[in-house]
Amino acid sequence: MSGQLFRDHTTLGVGGPARGWEVFADEQELIRRARQLWAQEEDWLVLGGGSNLVVADEGFDGTVLQLATAGVQRLDSRPGVARLRVAAGMEWDALVSRCVQEGLAGIEALSGIPGSVGAAPVQNIGAYGQEIAQSLAAIEFLEHDSGELLRLGAPELGLGYRSSALKEGRRGIVLAVELFLEEYGGSGPALSRPVAYAQLAAALDVPLGARVPIGQLREAVLGLRRGKGMLLDPADPDTRSAGSFFTNPIVRESFARTLPAEAPRWPVDEMTEEAVVTPLSDLAAGEPLRLPRRVPSEHQVKLSAAWLIEHAGIGRGYRLPGSRAAVSGKHTLAITNTGGATAEEVAQLARFIVGRVQSEFGVILRPEPLLLGIEL
Repeated sequence: MSGQLFRDHTTLGVGGPARGWEVFADEQELIRRARQLWAQEEDWLVLGGGSNLVVADEGFDGTVLQLATAGVQRLDSRPGVARLRVAAGMEWDALVSRCVQEGLAGIEALSGIPGSVGAAPVQNIGAYGQEIAQSLAAIEFLEHDSGELLRLGAPELGLGYRSSALKEGRRGIVLAVELFLEEYGGSGPALSRPVAYAQLAAALDVPLGARVPIGQLREAVLGLRRGKGMLLDPADPDTRSAGSFFTNPIVRESFARTLPAEAPRWPVDEMTEEAVVTPLSDLAAGEPLRLPRRVPSEHQVKLSAAWLIEHAGIGRGYRLPGSRAAVSGKHTLAITNTGGATAEEVAQLARFIVGRVQSEFGVILRPEPLLLGIEL
């Protein structure tokens, strides 16, 4: 084993050792090494910021390739639009901060999300009414199966709610992303894209659809995330998490009508993959867990995972007896490491939450982080 532990390289702070651990600041060296590992059919894993990863206590019997590449290159642009190439190893929020300072709009509502740029399209990160899908032009991708370096346009990535073809099985390494961002040409401060999330609009005291100074929107988002414990603070164990542990489930509209009337729900605006969600009646009838992957949006409704968890009897700060893993005291979607928690303690709490929500509402919550060596 390498001696490096995942618990020292992930925001949740759990996980055992890897057999090998290599850090690359040069893209060509990373490409060479990855092709070598693939030719030898060795297990491998690319690690960015470690913010969306939960690794078992036994660790990983393979080689970790950690990206330390950084840098932003401005490509050809047209009036009002800037096109950037960003190295995969750059810290995501550092990119957002830079874009806000330069008056480039499109990812400002994604402020404060931990992790690396290369991981952003894999998860199709999103928050407060924005997703990277809205600004992503393409990625530079080293494909595992062919070993070729490809440029994949955003439509080729199958981007959906917290998902992509990269997350669902297309293996390889994201080396860089290309973004199209709005470059404000008016007088005065640069303006954000229209505010598209009610909670953010309320924090800014503006109506939905308003455009505000881009720096003001960033600060409002950071404030909201801080209040939910979603900004990592080394002095506050309640912020040591992998972010939201569960995605908001997307279900059939007919099923949503069986839930309590006060359960929050929102129509899904686009064709999207349905989450792993099944009414208990369907389970009893022997139907498969995964509903049809793509169905018309008018038949889909997004539910609040936080509401389901809370109304299944699991409140903020909840923990199993003797466990050092706990539901965040600020936000029920986060599972936190209160100090010295093991990956198994995190998994036990996650399984308990999934079971309670399924028993109470017939909904199977789907984890948002990548689970390595862990099953819920």
